[in-house]
Parts: sequence; C-alpha cells; structure tokens
Amino acid sequence: MTEPQDDVIGLIPAGGQATRLGRLPCSKELYPIGFQTDPARTPKVVSHYLLERLRVAGVRRVFIILRAGKWDIPAYFGDGAWLSMDLAYLLMGAPFGTPYTLDQAWPFVRHARVALGFPDILFEPVDVYASLLARQTRTGATVVLGLFPASRPRKCDLVDIDEHGRVRRIVVKPFATELRFTWMTAVWTPVFSEFMHHHLAARLSRQSTPSRELFIGDVIQAAIDDGLSVEAECFATGRALDIGTPDELGEAIAAYT
Repeated sequence: MTEPQDDVIGLIPAGGQATRLGRLPCSKELYPIGFQTDPARTPKVVSHYLLERLRVAGVRRVFIILRAGKWDIPAYFGDGAWLSMDLAYLLMGAPFGTPYTLDQAWPFVRHARVALGFPDILFEPVDVYASLLARQTRTGATVVLGLFPASRPRKCDLVDIDEHGRVRRIVVKPFATELRFTWMTAVWTPVFSEFMHHHLAARLSRQSTPSRELFIGDVIQAAIDDGLSVEAECFATGRALDIGTPDELGEAIAAYT
C-alpha cells in the first residue's frame, strides 16, 4: 500500500436507480459479491472493492454522491474508519447525468486531483489508480483514463488512442465500431474539474431541462475538443465487470465467489 495521497480526493457517483436489475433489497452499490478475508467470511459488497483499490493507491478521502433515499450506503460504510478511510456524503442535485452528479462535489474538490470510480464496476488489477496517478504526475496530463477490453462495445464509451497513449476521441455507446477498449476509471486535475463545472453551467443556461442524459464521456470529448490533454493507461490483460444487468451481475458473482 502506498503512502497517503493527500492531494487526491476520490469521487464516487451513487445516484443511479438500478432499474435494469429489478427489485433489490438494498442499493445496488451494497449488493454482496464474494466475501471478505476475515475468519467469519463476511459478505463483501460490490462498492467495497472500489474503495479498496482507491486505498491501495493512497487515496483516503472520498466523497460518495447519493440520490435521496439511498441512506443504506452511509449507514453501511459510516465515516469509513473501519476501512482506514475518510468518507463523506453529498446529495445529487440536477438529475441529468453523471457529470451533474459529480459536479455536486465541485466546492470540495476544485483544488485537488480527483480519482473517479464507479461503485458498480469491479476491475483488476488492484493497482489501477496507482498507475493512473503515476502517469498523470509524469506527463502532466489533464485527464488520464484507465482502459480495459470492452466485452460489450455497444454499451460502453470506446476510446481511440494514438501510439503514445494520447486520447484522440471518445465514442459513446457506438452502434458499430472497431475500437477495442473502454474506459472504466479516471484521474484528473483541477483544470478538468473547472472545465466540467463551467461546461455544465453553460449547457444548463442554454437548456434548463436537457433533452437527453449527458455522459461523462461527452464532457471528456468536449475537453479534448477544447485542447485539454487527455491520456490513457491501457490494462490490456485487465478485467472490468459492470453489474448493471442480471447477466453481468451473474458473471460478477461467478468470478468473485
């Protein structure tokens, strides 16, 4: 485990409604997948894996951004002391997509590097964030994406990179593509946080009720178009599983149990 990264704050959006999974007895982020390593074999909830991977990279401070009603998440994790982390919770505001959810944390993260993680995605290797942060420090990129092989390309943001790992474009949920990798994690600097904050404000000023959901990939593409430096670290032998559908949930249970 690395030394604490005091200049990095984790951001976890947990505002989804998990409608594709049907009726669940808990928030999707608390669905048990596998077991902890304690003698009692305590069930391990899916978002615990993400917090562990942040902690491995030295990220101790994390904001989890909730939809109203998902109070079981703070009830379960509390302040994070039992994970050796400092967790805090925010309520999402504008319900127009993940970027708006993340922007709720703007006053708290505007001067920090951010490590973004999705609580319903399981990924390997465990040191992904350490690699992303190291690349960002080395190259000075505004954003560094963690890329994984895309098992379902039509459901993902596909990423086109050059031979140096610079991102040329992001294609959100393409109907057809030859691109092979999707991004599942990211780190970014205050430059991108500020860009996103003002980009979202400008969009809302033009259209107070957007006609479609906005994806974080859309904002990253806008940043590329605006000249910001976006790079990628490719984990070609890694694995990422999204538990968003019953089939994918079954795959995750089989893989981690």
